[in-house]
Amino acid sequence: MAHLPVLCNEVCALFADLQGVIIDCTLGFGGHSAAILAQNPHVRIIGIDRDSETIELASKKLAHFGERFVAHWGCFGNIGALLESTHVVGILADLGVSSYQLDTSARGFGFRSETLDMRMDQKQILNAKEIVNRYPKDSLEQIFKRGDVRESKKLAALISERRKQKPFESARELAEFITQHLHHTTLHPATLAFQALRIEVNDELEQLAHLLASARNKTQILALISFHSLEDSIVKQSFKDFAKSCICPPFATRCECGNNHALGEILTKKPIKPSIEEIANNVRSRSARLRAFRFYNKEK
Repeated sequence: MAHLPVLCNEVCALFADLQGVIIDCTLGFGGHSAAILAQNPHVRIIGIDRDSETIELASKKLAHFGERFVAHWGCFGNIGALLESTHVVGILADLGVSSYQLDTSARGFGFRSETLDMRMDQKQILNAKEIVNRYPKDSLEQIFKRGDVRESKKLAALISERRKQKPFESARELAEFITQHLHHTTLHPATLAFQALRIEVNDELEQLAHLLASARNKTQILALISFHSLEDSIVKQSFKDFAKSCICPPFATRCECGNNHALGEILTKKPIKPSIEEIANNVRSRSARLRAFRFYNKEK
């Protein structure tokens, strides 16, 4: 499947009037970066990714933009030092897995993969095979529960029993096992379980928390695309906290803080979702949610 950047027009609209450096925290194939650079000649982009394969491919794709684009290897949660040393006007993060990763069998993300990996950083030791075959049953249950798998306790127990007889060797094997034992929904039965494992393998929730903390008042526009309710709720709550004017304790009978502590404004009162047309062209975009925040006073 060809790579289609999710909500690309909507993302470009958010950064249309900026001048300066934008950080694309999840570079991937460079689809969003390419569109932003083509639309706005007044911006430069630093693209970050922990997948060295996609960095190489994206760098080739964006080479014609010359010095306006530079790629860095790393995790998006570790941009604090970069924000301290660089005047950044915009930050973008697409928290989903790329079509390239899903469709490359050796990476172990897809239901038909002959490996069970899911590492975005191939240098990392922990992978999905280790988690599925060695994590305690209670830990597996927590991972699946946090990932909105409705039958999380049942699935953890079934996996724990099955692996005693034969360890899971491939994503295909695991997907088939889940399909046999979980109730079918509108999604593939293994979708949420695989997503939960991927989030655990790549420490995505911690990375998101670090990104939000680092970006606080350090840019003008912060735009995040999430694909999971837990990620979206973290972003939503963080933006609410950023926009909070009164920071008095909940039990305070009257405001004593000055009621002027808002760091900026939420640009998306409700998350922006893909259109029917986009979903028809790219079914993997269906769960995407874009939220954006504008900071009033960027720290120097």
